Amino acid sequence: MVKEENMQKEKTDIELYNGFLKGDKEAFNLIVKRYMKLLISFIMGYVKNQDVAEDLAQDTFLYMLINKKEYDFKYTLKTYLYTIAKCRAINYLKKNKKNVCFEEQYVNSLITEDISDSLISKENTKQIHDAIKKLKKDYQIIIYLKDFQGFHHREISKILNKTIPQTKMLIHRARKSLKKILKKEGFEC
Repeated sequence: MVKEENMQKEKTDIELYNGFLKGDKEAFNLIVKRYMKLLISFIMGYVKNQDVAEDLAQDTFLYMLINKKEYDFKYTLKTYLYTIAKCRAINYLKKNKKNVCFEEQYVNSLITEDISDSLISKENTKQIHDAIKKLKKDYQIIIYLKDFQGFHHREISKILNKTIPQTKMLIHRARKSLKKILKKEGFEC
């Protein structure tokens, strides 16, 4: 039983999704386990509320469950889930008339979770954290997707509903702005 469970964990997203399409409930559960924390963290950047982010992440998986044949295999499953999650978060904000902005706790978690302490000292982490907070929300989102989550341009453009050239330009401008802020504050780039 344990050996079978380990084999399930090693399956690719496509293998798990195909199993899910065939009715394998365990495949769906493994997809949820694989992406739940990432989606909650991503949604937190929009809604600034842990409980709401958890609800919207669950809603993302519910949407996938109900519309399971809608997934287009030309994009990664991660891209598909982030696209749904972004739509859910924006719809929530529109419904509740709130501004889209990244919470300090969220930006801090990006840095502490995704950048090794051996690469960046705690002092540098604080400087980067403060600099990211000063960026426009679009720049914060694009840096998160590209530099912290490792999405490719095509995937980011799908998630943000932008063309690839728009995505590349946004990444360039976001990094340029971040570098400018860091240099202004005496950070060696």
